[in-house]
Amino acid sequence: ANVISTDYDTDLESAWSNLNLFSDGNDFSTETIEKNRNIYYQKQLANQINSQVTQIISLLTSSLNIHLNIGQSSLMNTSQSFVSLETISIQSLKDRLVKQVENAQFSIPSSFILNSTSNSSISLRSKIDPLASFGNFQNTNLSRSISLSIIDQNGNEVSFAAHQNNPIQLIIPRDPNVLIPSMYLQNVTSINSTINNLLFNYHYINITSSLSISVHFEIHSLNKSLAYLFIYKFDQTPQLNSSINLIDGWTIFCPFNLTNDDIYRYFIDNQQTPGHQSLIFGIRELNSTEMNNYCLNNSSVNTSLPITDQPFSFTSNYELRLYTSGCYYLDENNDWKSDGLIVGSLTNLYETECLSTHLTTFAGGFIVLPAPINWSYVFANADFMKNKTVYLTMIFTSIIYIVLLIYARFKDKKDFEKLGVTPLADNNKSDHYYYQILVFTGQRTNAGTDSKVYFVLSGDNDQTQIRLFSDPHRKIFQRGGINSFIIAVP
Repeated sequence: ANVISTDYDTDLESAWSNLNLFSDGNDFSTETIEKNRNIYYQKQLANQINSQVTQIISLLTSSLNIHLNIGQSSLMNTSQSFVSLETISIQSLKDRLVKQVENAQFSIPSSFILNSTSNSSISLRSKIDPLASFGNFQNTNLSRSISLSIIDQNGNEVSFAAHQNNPIQLIIPRDPNVLIPSMYLQNVTSINSTINNLLFNYHYINITSSLSISVHFEIHSLNKSLAYLFIYKFDQTPQLNSSINLIDGWTIFCPFNLTNDDIYRYFIDNQQTPGHQSLIFGIRELNSTEMNNYCLNNSSVNTSLPITDQPFSFTSNYELRLYTSGCYYLDENNDWKSDGLIVGSLTNLYETECLSTHLTTFAGGFIVLPAPINWSYVFANADFMKNKTVYLTMIFTSIIYIVLLIYARFKDKKDFEKLGVTPLADNNKSDHYYYQILVFTGQRTNAGTDSKVYFVLSGDNDQTQIRLFSDPHRKIFQRGGINSFIIAVP
């Protein structure tokens, strides 16, 4: 896009030559202009291709819709797109499961609002694309794009709305080639919590996002017979003991909660995360008494929190994997939005479950978070003897910074003293006329002087007495200096 083509438009108002379209604020650097110009023309090409594909699919739908009877379907499956068209009765739309390739599906609820004048048949057009296009939102890079449209007998799309308490369920698959990173080992048995009296092993993660996201936790204990208490709080450290209950949520992981792959799973949906920048969660191992009270016989009756004031003590290490997900739809401006969509509990590493009240084009978000900061390890190893190099570096850096700050402030004051106009010391208050005299000192070596300089100011009718250039607060007539004086005369 940055190479001048043979049919280049010489009009200075053309998009190619309008740098304001490609700058980032006041950044008009070559790199920024070339990057944004490429994005601009890629978007134009993507919109053009999408418009052509949509037009072709609409023409095929109109042609096939005439010839398909109730119960008949047509399927177009290519490497670039999957489209299916099926004609059904309106009554059979209730509780209908519309399946696509790669386990993508729409589950229609039993109650909904369908704006159709036809009482006999409708057509369901479902479509899946290998990539979620449009925009620079990186969360959708690994997701398929799916859509479902309801077509009446005249070939027009019919509006569909489900109720909030009985929404449409969507399953959106991810790219099957996505690489799932392994879990991060948490060496908690090596941490001596008694030094800092920590009740939980804390972890910090950043959840800042322009669109709403859900947070998913996967915990694999190296000892499957252990149970854990999990607490969390947004934007600050959770606290839980006999005197403080400062948490946003909690759960208990018992051995009977383990999945087939021996992993504890927990998720926080996207309705809880908006407006927050970080999440800190804590984990501690339950003792034998707590396990008997909360995990014996698969009991889930006990809804109270197991509270203790004893520092945590882990008998086995565990592994962590964290990722975020999201549900997004394309608005009329081809921008991804998340309002009105809820991430479901069936979301996993390979697909996203979304709950929606309307039908359009959808995509799922997915980002595997880096290893969380282990605050417990940081606190347990924060003493001076274990970090001499770090502490000494910080101390010396701070000292040097403070010394430079004091020196810079001193020089600023000296420079400030050089500013302003100096009244001559021998000025008389009874004088009525004032003149400003500027004296420029040259730049050559030894141009300045420490001598006292006297002068006489002469006019057409009179002259002053011998006057002295002086300044009680600063040196004057220094090399390269400019000195300004005010002289008063009768």
